[in-house]
Amino acid sequence: MARKKTTGLQVYRRLISYSLYYWHYLAIAIVGMVISAITQPLFAWILGPLLDKAILHHDPEVIAWLPLGILAIFLLRGVAMFLSSYYMGLVGRIITKKLRNEVFTHMLYMPIRFFEKRTSGSLLAYINYYTEQIANTSVRGLTTLVQDSVTVIGLLALMFYQNWLLALSILIIFPIIGLIINFVSKRLRHLSHNEQDSVGDITHIASEMIHGYKTIRIFNGNDYESKRFDHANEKNMAFQMKRLITELLSTPIIQFIVAVALAMMIYIATLPETLETLSPGSFMSFIMSMIMLLPPIKSLTQLNAQLQGAIAAGESIFELLDSPTETDTGTKKIDNCQGQVSFTHVSFSYQGTNRQALNDINFVVQPKETIAIVGKSGSGKTTLVNLLPRFYDIQEGEITIDNICISDIQLYNLRKNIAYVGQDIVLFNDSIRNNIAYGDMKKLPLEKIKKAAHAAHALEFIEKLPDGFDTVIGDNGVLLSGGQKQRLSIARAILSPAPILILDEATSALDTESERHIQVALDELLKSRTTFVIAHRLSTIENADRIFVMEEGEIIEQGNHHDLLKLGGKYASLHKMQFNEVAQVKGL
Repeated sequence: MARKKTTGLQVYRRLISYSLYYWHYLAIAIVGMVISAITQPLFAWILGPLLDKAILHHDPEVIAWLPLGILAIFLLRGVAMFLSSYYMGLVGRIITKKLRNEVFTHMLYMPIRFFEKRTSGSLLAYINYYTEQIANTSVRGLTTLVQDSVTVIGLLALMFYQNWLLALSILIIFPIIGLIINFVSKRLRHLSHNEQDSVGDITHIASEMIHGYKTIRIFNGNDYESKRFDHANEKNMAFQMKRLITELLSTPIIQFIVAVALAMMIYIATLPETLETLSPGSFMSFIMSMIMLLPPIKSLTQLNAQLQGAIAAGESIFELLDSPTETDTGTKKIDNCQGQVSFTHVSFSYQGTNRQALNDINFVVQPKETIAIVGKSGSGKTTLVNLLPRFYDIQEGEITIDNICISDIQLYNLRKNIAYVGQDIVLFNDSIRNNIAYGDMKKLPLEKIKKAAHAAHALEFIEKLPDGFDTVIGDNGVLLSGGQKQRLSIARAILSPAPILILDEATSALDTESERHIQVALDELLKSRTTFVIAHRLSTIENADRIFVMEEGEIIEQGNHHDLLKLGGKYASLHKMQFNEVAQVKGL
């Protein structure tokens, strides 16, 4: 995503707006910070009576209340710091939770092309790294901003109270500090973006290793993957070091400028004519205020680096949250879908390509009709069926279901009427029951789920598992074989009441015997649904009502199995080729 031009203030104001939802927690935290900050100038002030009245003049009244006053200051400071830290931490965690939920939910509704253009690692960085960066740095930054600003203001007020002319000299340095901070802010923000992008690369490579560890080992890719990860890690470290150098240089430079001002003030304060206007206690209080100014000024100068990291992460997250989701302008619903599907002059090309994936596709499928689609890889088979649930929107033509244009149907309602089984099986780290009865089917009774599993030839292996239907199958069904995973995805489609079914190489991972059993179940299932079957093995689609043969995005032949064999065209050629291959294998 190309980043929009936004100022750091705009981004930070938007970040702060999240915390304003919890203003009651924030108010307690800010009151605690203010009280904690005020205790510092209070302590500097109390040194005046300590030296002037208690030590020099032995005032019994002052000697009596002074120790209690010191204890009260530190007790008040401790309670205030606990309250401010606790409630700021609570607000930070709530913001992290809220942002993570918003990012995750927004991704659920993003167009398919959004996921095709990004790595899984970079997307995970939004949910994990960026949100955590915002919570840690923005909340910590707000704490520093409030607490240390109040401390500095309080100490300066005390110094002006003691000697306003002397204290005035420190204000000269603020414009110089402002210029340095402005320059450093821009650089830190740029470096923070680069650092965050590099974290996405690290996460992506690590994710590929976790999912592809078998392929890596069988092809001895260990060294290659190790070097890839090391390169990404080195790149991340380089950005971090550049950021660190910028932080480390800016802080001492600002501190040195402050030290120059303080040195001048100390020099002027120790001149005889100045000492005449200050009592020993006031002088000590003034000097202590100057010394106590250094830590909060140091924190405030370092705050800029923290805020720039939060702002850079905030920019990335808000850019995602502001990006458009799937277009859903449909207002119509199909309540009793019959399953008639029509493609009229449909053409489609993928974004960023000139080549048409589909060119002038025309056909009408009647309710409960089974359409098989065959052709070599890249001919447009999967693209054609992906247009039906609107994974992509067509550029030309019209697709209708029951004579209603699919762009006029609400997306939720449209997809509710379509079941899908693909060759890339998707299962979740959940129980077998929840994987079969997924989404809208979650509340269906176990008996129905068992019937679907039985029809998909999955019941036999499910009942052998220790926890049966309650067995958790691991990340994408890692505890199951390829055939078992495919049977679960078929059971999910069988359980679905959707009147339109898409099978994209649905039995490709099954052995011949299992495929034969499931084919019987599927044949029974297909009688009650409008079905699109993409198949590589032509033997599985011989009973289809019609077969579409595709080549270079066009339907070049259509008819039933026997008619196409008689035609002696592309389908007959493919069938003969597969028949010869099977015969050769059996001969072996």
